[in-house]
Amino acid sequence: MKISASIYSDKKRPLKDVIFDLVAHQVDLLHVDCNDDVSVFDDIKKIRSWCDLPIDLHIITPYPSKYVDLLRDNPVEYVTFQYEDLIEKIEFPSNFSGKKGLAVITPTDVSVFQKYDDFDFILVMATIPGQSGGVFDTYNFSKIRKFKKLYPSKSVHVDGGVNGEVSFILRNMGVSSSVSGSYLFNGPSIGHALMNLTKRNVESQFVVRDFMIPLDESPVIHEDKLSFKHVLETIEHGKLGFALVLKENNEYVGLVSNADVRKSLLNSIDDLTNLNVLSMINRDSIGIQDTATVNEMLQLIKKYAFPITYLPVLNGANKALGIVTFVNLIRGEI
Repeated sequence: MKISASIYSDKKRPLKDVIFDLVAHQVDLLHVDCNDDVSVFDDIKKIRSWCDLPIDLHIITPYPSKYVDLLRDNPVEYVTFQYEDLIEKIEFPSNFSGKKGLAVITPTDVSVFQKYDDFDFILVMATIPGQSGGVFDTYNFSKIRKFKKLYPSKSVHVDGGVNGEVSFILRNMGVSSSVSGSYLFNGPSIGHALMNLTKRNVESQFVVRDFMIPLDESPVIHEDKLSFKHVLETIEHGKLGFALVLKENNEYVGLVSNADVRKSLLNSIDDLTNLNVLSMINRDSIGIQDTATVNEMLQLIKKYAFPITYLPVLNGANKALGIVTFVNLIRGEI
């Protein structure tokens, strides 16, 4: 996940000093907020003369058309327009080659992206826009899941309340970029904050149920409806490589993974009529309590010598509540 540094969050130093510090610490992107102020482009021109880091421009305006010429004359790598403030249609220069994004605040449903489905990414504003140092609203975890399900080929960027722990969760969810402002500049140093935003050992304020994939979005088979065809269909439809097996009251039984299916097929390869679907269930799979913190989850994973790619989430009564997967960390972090 890329870190986009919000350059105006440092109020104590000249802009040039801030930019040089960010360049020295090899930040990924420079996030430039434009609250309907065209003078921002004077700063963009200066930044271009100081460094070649990609610019991540977020524009809040009712009238995007006033920025067409400015974007043509000052091309940037990422441009996002704030959805809620729009009065007219978003316009880009005909020769615009950067990535196009739509920003939405927490109450706005991600379905509004349908009007702009030719754009490249959505920017989820997880705190109040313009509010430095706000707390990440956990409702946005479900928004991110919903968007990735609706638009699997599009990217998700996040702005607001991203600390070390939130950064880990977002990376695990497959978020492409997160904006960091006050957290980046208010710590002992930019390097210290960047380390916290990218490390895997984190202090915990959130628990697993805050960011898990809930049961109604998980691949589930009820034990009394178990069949080989149903297992294959559920795994295929869930696209996660496994299915949870539950009793009717959602009591956790175990799970069936692609590996479990392969083992059963190999064991019965000479006579598939004897294929025992019940034997496919891994009844000793590792699960985690919904009240476990992020740090406790990481400590659990580290206890095992083999890689863990998913964790069923259970409550104190052994009822399944959802799952946590680590597919995105395996792809992009490990």
